[in-house]
Amino acid sequence: MYAVHLMPAGTQFTVSGHQTLLQGALDAGVPFPNRCQIGACASCLCRLVEGEVRYHLEPMLTEQEKQQGWIFACQAIPCSDLVVSFEESDDY
Repeated sequence: MYAVHLMPAGTQFTVSGHQTLLQGALDAGVPFPNRCQIGACASCLCRLVEGEVRYHLEPMLTEQEKQQGWIFACQAIPCSDLVVSFEESDDY
């Protein structure tokens, strides 16, 4: 189990290493933007401020988006504790 801190609200929940970030949030009752849950709509796009994730299938992100830390929560599987944000800035 990995701890996830959702900024800037400071909401915390846990996710197993076998489920996506989005599924962990929904299982914990955390409101998390989503729609298609397959990485096509970008509703769950968020920034990985700290930590590491992996994907079964690499999402369609530009190199610039990857460098900025954007991830698809519906496809991202945690490999460590995470800090994620829906905001552009990571000044926490």
